[in-house]
Amino acid sequence: MRLAHKVTSSVAVVGALCLFGVPVASSTTSGSTGAEQTYLVMYKAESSAGDAAAKIGAAGGTLVANYHQIGVVVARSTNTAFAANLEKDSRIEGVSVSNKPIAQVGPLDSESATAQPGDLPNSPATPDSLAPLQWDMRQIHAFEAHAVTGGSQAVLVGDIDTGIDFNHPDLRANIDVANSVNCLSGAPVAGLAAQDDNGHGTHTAGTIAAADNGFGITGVAPNVKVAGIKSGNAAGYFFPEATICGFMWAGTHHMDVTNNSYYMDPWLYNCRNDAEQRMLWKATQRAVNFATKQGTTHVASQGNDSDDRAHPTFDASSPDWPPGTEVERDITNACVEIPLELPGVIGVTAVGNTKQVDGNNDPNEYLKSYYSSYGVGVAEVTAPGGDFYYGRGTEAVNGLVLSTWPSTLPCTRSVKEDPGTPPGAATTYCYLQGTSMAGPHAAGVAALIISRYGDLSSPQNGKMRPGAVAAAMQQTADPQPCPTELPASGAAGTGLFGVPYAAITRPDGSPQECQGGEGYNSWYGSGQINALSAVTR
Repeated sequence: MRLAHKVTSSVAVVGALCLFGVPVASSTTSGSTGAEQTYLVMYKAESSAGDAAAKIGAAGGTLVANYHQIGVVVARSTNTAFAANLEKDSRIEGVSVSNKPIAQVGPLDSESATAQPGDLPNSPATPDSLAPLQWDMRQIHAFEAHAVTGGSQAVLVGDIDTGIDFNHPDLRANIDVANSVNCLSGAPVAGLAAQDDNGHGTHTAGTIAAADNGFGITGVAPNVKVAGIKSGNAAGYFFPEATICGFMWAGTHHMDVTNNSYYMDPWLYNCRNDAEQRMLWKATQRAVNFATKQGTTHVASQGNDSDDRAHPTFDASSPDWPPGTEVERDITNACVEIPLELPGVIGVTAVGNTKQVDGNNDPNEYLKSYYSSYGVGVAEVTAPGGDFYYGRGTEAVNGLVLSTWPSTLPCTRSVKEDPGTPPGAATTYCYLQGTSMAGPHAAGVAALIISRYGDLSSPQNGKMRPGAVAAAMQQTADPQPCPTELPASGAAGTGLFGVPYAAITRPDGSPQECQGGEGYNSWYGSGQINALSAVTR
């Protein structure tokens, strides 16, 4: 599964920004008929030609979506010569089958150090009935931050994931249905079409914005709005056309934050030396850049293969589609994980609830989760993601993160809560671990920062510039040095009992190494996010 935790609506048209085509009759171009494929077509200029629909039709295809702002078109075709036919057009940089096997935040923004509370409407929040199980929120001082602000309803977070459970009682009050969307086809279908059929999206959404309603859990930013952007399918795959659609939707709808707890399939790493992988990389980067320019801050999970994203050497997990087509390949840092390693994206590693040994006995320092990937220049901050084997602390008996879950889907470790409306209603919460669980904590803190310091008169999304948000999060994080000692074994009674933490190696078999000092290092970035510090400074 590609998720980073691995462990009928009308088509929405936003003004004149997203142009969606209608079926075009197949042309008489050369080529035989094969299985229908979804293609990404990227123009050399960052704007698509006005005759894109006609060109797609003449080449033997059907236009799905034209993201003309970034020069990227989504199309479908059964013509085996479709790509070759289009590439005869000198304006086109490349054509790729979207699912064919084939440091990132800028300098810290000084503006954030002098920011004053803004004029967005804010209100405090209080812990709910399952708060005793929310060690993760106590660890980042979220409940303390809620005495200052639980966030503003003027702030909107887009959760680019597998959708959201619109019926969950602990989310319902904060879900922005109109701004939710299903992007699986590459063209947006707004509203209830974003229903979650996997569970992952509902879990991440709860960590961000589960409501302050007296029962269940409380999210990091329980008063903000959250929109489900369904770019991952029921099996957990996030293909390029759906990912690009998600970022374009977030940008055109002026969302304040996106959370991205996945990597874009089918490649864990997309490499510059492969023409098709490079094109998928560049097309997605255009979409991310577009949303950033609209004022959207992006947060991404680091991944769960214990690898050094800044110095990758080996990948045996890709391509993950079609299943069973994986190949072993040697790679370099010319290969990147998307969207994590795109410019302007805040990378988040995971920690558990176990205090690390580093010689200074700081109560706010926790050991990196054994599975969490990392990397100098790739990791910006760290946050609770859970660790079932090495991260069981005094407050986290099982080391896992509890959040909202669809009652219609199975969960191995679940908690039931009755909200009393109606009496006896089954409300489900699920325990999970992964960097997918860490990222939403950071996205929630980003939403609190914008709620607290945003300015309605600002030209940047009406709120706060992404660079300032990223800087505020990093500058208020609790610094964590590299550990001087690692656990000798996993927790008793678990599958890794007796296995030293140091035995958890990178995919190429080499040891995980923490590089850097207390102010910044490869395992923790600038440190563990601190919600209270972020809203008080």
